[in-house]
Amino acid sequence: MSDSMLILIAMAGIFALLFLVIRTKLHAFVALLLVSLIVGVLAGMPLEEVVASVQNGMGGTLGFVAVVVGLGAMFGQMLEVSGGAERLAQTMIKKFGQDKAQWALGITGFLVAIPVFFDVGFIILVPIVYGLAKKTGRSLLYYGIPLLAGLAVTHSFIPPTPGPIAVADLIGADLGWVILFGTIAGIPAMIIAGPLFGRYIAKRIHVTVPDYMNLEEKEYDKDLPGFGLIASLIMIPLVLILLNTVSGVLLEEGNIVRSVLTFLGHPFVALTIATLAAFTLLGTKRGYTRQEVQDIATKALEPAGIIILVTGAGGVFKQVLIDSGVGEVLGNMMAGSALPPLLLAFLIATAVRIAQGSATVSMVTAAGLMAPLIDMLQIEGPYLGLMVIAIAAGATVVSHVNDSGFWLVNRYFGLDVKDTLKSWTVMETLIGLVGFIVVFIIGLIIGY
Repeated sequence: MSDSMLILIAMAGIFALLFLVIRTKLHAFVALLLVSLIVGVLAGMPLEEVVASVQNGMGGTLGFVAVVVGLGAMFGQMLEVSGGAERLAQTMIKKFGQDKAQWALGITGFLVAIPVFFDVGFIILVPIVYGLAKKTGRSLLYYGIPLLAGLAVTHSFIPPTPGPIAVADLIGADLGWVILFGTIAGIPAMIIAGPLFGRYIAKRIHVTVPDYMNLEEKEYDKDLPGFGLIASLIMIPLVLILLNTVSGVLLEEGNIVRSVLTFLGHPFVALTIATLAAFTLLGTKRGYTRQEVQDIATKALEPAGIIILVTGAGGVFKQVLIDSGVGEVLGNMMAGSALPPLLLAFLIATAVRIAQGSATVSMVTAAGLMAPLIDMLQIEGPYLGLMVIAIAAGATVVSHVNDSGFWLVNRYFGLDVKDTLKSWTVMETLIGLVGFIVVFIIGLIIGY
């Protein structure tokens, strides 16, 4: 089959995916699987090989992603149930003072969204935003945008949240580099899109707590877990994974310290340690029975299961593209492009994000399309970490009416569509653009 025909098949597959998700509202998991099968058949693969590619793609992806996302979800659920998120927010606001509560909320969101899903973190912490807005008479956006920016940055950029985990696995990036570059890109993104933009937009859009959200103020239990404990638990997996990456760079292979750090810093081991610590220190040590801790962990896997399956289907799409030969042709075409790989990755993720709304689908689609080019150009090491953040940044920008996050913010802040676009959409776009600019500059410096 000619190269041009294979390119047409790939493009048709992407348009079919967007059509199925947007117009027919078919679930992304089923849509990705269906498109993968169709692309494989049209590309001329023997039928038994199409099925084998689906199985290999799903198995190869889930072998890593299911473990990491599952453990991360249980860890986050324990933090949520124990009141750890509220403790972080209360302590940060107390330390910074009410005048600088914007910064406290931005940093709190940044920390909370590492183990806790974005929407859960927002719903837990939004009463604090309501309380501050009532007390000071300021617009909800003055406090809400910094919190949202902190949550959104780490949700998109820093493992063990599902998006960067999925992309890192699909393109073979080391999580240590992803955490490092995600943090370097995420901090300025949070500052610009959070406290700075929040102050600007609050002067132009004044919103108060919507009547339907005027719930009784939440009375926080005085026996919340300590700030130091929560911060330490969140840092355990991040530090271990980073030590693994650093030891791989600084120490020779065979060195006993490197071997131990490589083992402890593998995401499976690091997250198992953090999750067991959370079960013990936030669970049984604080009065939960073992059965209650088990129930909390089981509940955590419900939302995680959907993300795991969509990511697995993204792995199937990638595998079919590679096995059918479509990936090689796409890789050659992109390699011949004048655009740098990081910019290409960002633009692909952005296009899919704008078209269909889901950040997860945007990330796995862009990663699947970029994987053949990465193999062809033999991109490895730190540059792959930058590639993950570039894709995540593209999948963050221009959140609009086809994104569930848009409507979550719209409802909780009582905004109309126009004001949600002016606030939430601009904030998300600033996060993506600032994050991408940072990694692009780093990419120019280190090269691949």
